[in-house]
Amino acid sequence: MQLRITGSALHMLHLRTRMPFRYGIARMTDVPQVYVRVWLDVDGAEWYGTASDLLAPKWFTKDPAKAVETEIDEMLQVIKIAMQFANGLSGDSVFELWQRIYTAQASVATSRSIPPLLAHFGTSLVERALIEAFCRSQGRPFWQLLRQNLFGVKLDQIHAELGDRAPSHFLPDTPLDSVTVRQTVGLADPLTDEEIAKGDCIEDGLPQSLAASIQSYGLRHLKIKVAGNLAEDTERLGRIAAIVKEAIPTGFGFSLDGNEQFQSANEFRVYWEALQAESGLTDFMRRLLFVEQPVHRGHALAKEAGQVFSDWPRRPPIIIDESDGAIEDLETALALGYSGVSHKNCKGVFKGVAHRCLLTQRTRAGSTRVLLMSGEDLCTVGPVSLQQELAVLGALGVQSVERNGHHYHAGLSQFPAPLQDMALKHHPDLYGGPRGRWPAVRISRGDLQLGTVNRAPFGLDFTVDLDPFPKVP
Repeated sequence: MQLRITGSALHMLHLRTRMPFRYGIARMTDVPQVYVRVWLDVDGAEWYGTASDLLAPKWFTKDPAKAVETEIDEMLQVIKIAMQFANGLSGDSVFELWQRIYTAQASVATSRSIPPLLAHFGTSLVERALIEAFCRSQGRPFWQLLRQNLFGVKLDQIHAELGDRAPSHFLPDTPLDSVTVRQTVGLADPLTDEEIAKGDCIEDGLPQSLAASIQSYGLRHLKIKVAGNLAEDTERLGRIAAIVKEAIPTGFGFSLDGNEQFQSANEFRVYWEALQAESGLTDFMRRLLFVEQPVHRGHALAKEAGQVFSDWPRRPPIIIDESDGAIEDLETALALGYSGVSHKNCKGVFKGVAHRCLLTQRTRAGSTRVLLMSGEDLCTVGPVSLQQELAVLGALGVQSVERNGHHYHAGLSQFPAPLQDMALKHHPDLYGGPRGRWPAVRISRGDLQLGTVNRAPFGLDFTVDLDPFPKVP
């Protein structure tokens, strides 16, 4: 095929969370959401695709001294740079276009000292819009095009050891029908309704506390954020354990998110062994799935981490998240003794595909430790970003996925009514109206259904009108 990117546009609107989301050093209450639209000529016919994400503070860079406004400007800048590289670009495959944009973006990032995690946030938005445009041009869903490698993915260009094999050699034959929601328990989240002050109670038909969320959604998996303070975390984990024991009698599992609170692997080991020694948490800790990114990204991939891990054979499974900035970082992490990596679309779709294939390859080769990929969430809000991420996770076969956009945002209430109506019409298995108000994500027995997501071109079975959202010059 002959592909050419003929244009792009950037739109933005501002959202407000229904309750504060505290993660690491950030406390999010107001956040911009961007939309990138890319026009793609496929053998002489023009199609367009759309991608979307929040400009979440203190995640792509974690500098406590940097103003949030500065971070937003930096995120917009890397998006615009990627769009500039994309405009007018030609190639034989979507993967080739992505690879050329990625390479150009990486070069600029190096010259301007932009961290790769931030730089390729811009790359990923253009990539996702390209993927959707191509899926629409072919009239087929993402997972089918991935299995048949019509995107032209060359895995060895990301991980050389995968050779010339196609993604279908490593991925499931069909996407998951549903995923298990691993709901975030943020550092500021109320655990029970009783601890919510009268003035802080939200009357929008959605659950607010952890206990209410478990009851309302039938949750079985949780992602619990820790502060890095042993006394504070032990007390909070004990309270969560008591709620879980009563509300989730079977099938419970959880992950701990260290949110880079530790300055070295050894510091985390000391913390972890003290936490394990708490007799009141023994049964609860047996349900641990993995620990996510406990060590700050500035130290997580240092040689010291490998030395600590080699002397710590009974460590929990530890995966990287923020440290997965460049395509080679997973291989570095595995060599040090980490157990895997998270997937978020904001870090790159094709990179995530190759990561999943690498983990499968090494598992089949007889890895001495369990290797895993988790699905994590950067507070994605439907319909575009949420559904595209679910489409990728379903195709990769990632069963337990963190979700928190549904918890910190009031469904689709902040979007135009026509968009709300389209979401309900085209994705009735994914959205429902809480108490007859506006569409919200439909979680039942702890699961999200992916039927309409898997049948759509790239998660979304309708096109979003961007005219109501102001253009970014």
